Amino acid sequence: MSEAIRVEHLAYEYPGVEDTPGVAVFKDLSLSLEQGSFVAVLGGNGCGKSTLAKHFNSILLPCGGKVYVYGIDSANEDRLIQIRRSVGMVFQNPDNQIVANVVEEDVAFGPENLGIAAPEIRNRVDKALRQVDMYDYREHAPHLLSGGQKQRIAIAGVIAMEPKCIVLDEPTAMLDPKGRREVMDTILRLNREKGITVVLITHHMEEAAQAQRVIVLHKGEVALDGCPEQVFSQIEKLHAIGLAAPETAELCYALNKEGFSLPLDKLDIDSCADAILKSI
Repeated sequence: MSEAIRVEHLAYEYPGVEDTPGVAVFKDLSLSLEQGSFVAVLGGNGCGKSTLAKHFNSILLPCGGKVYVYGIDSANEDRLIQIRRSVGMVFQNPDNQIVANVVEEDVAFGPENLGIAAPEIRNRVDKALRQVDMYDYREHAPHLLSGGQKQRIAIAGVIAMEPKCIVLDEPTAMLDPKGRREVMDTILRLNREKGITVVLITHHMEEAAQAQRVIVLHKGEVALDGCPEQVFSQIEKLHAIGLAAPETAELCYALNKEGFSLPLDKLDIDSCADAILKSI
């Protein structure tokens, strides 16, 4: 795979207010993300997850080091539009991203600001709404939709700008279980069927377990990095930094303390149940 985003020795500090010192988030962070991959980023509050995400499309710029987005230096102001066309952002509260009173007009907002011709905008809006299974709602008022539907509209608005990568900053945090499933199904489909690079920041371990790669941040550094089975089987390391593994892995871990000898890399219910049955 080709490289989508590369972070080299990133340093970032939020400036202080008046006479108060700044808050350092990163001092020397390096990582790279492959095009077409699905990466989940985890960590406790204040570890730098959202700060990192905002570096991916130049909302924030490094205080030190470099961030390259499809080979472009994120600090290159002359290519800012190209960077933001390549990397779309979806945030926690969909109401903060919805700007129009009709669904299809909201999805058209991004392409219109990119100067896309009207016939092409129509094509992109219809295509994006179909990709998130919201085409039948194109003439509805967004404020009448459920939380999950609103978030899918926000995702459609990003898709209509045809990015290579979508960064989602806790997109399911405000949703009920049904809405979370709707959004995760959409994310997985975009990654697997359309080849869009997905970076998902989440507190939900079951969502992270569906990614191809999991990066755990702690105090501005990469604490763990690997496939979900590798990361979530290191339960004691996760506990030490205040995180938990998916419930299936936690169950196996608890049973092992009672004398069982179960693998900790069974992240779905069926494989976990099979492992327990075989151990009895």
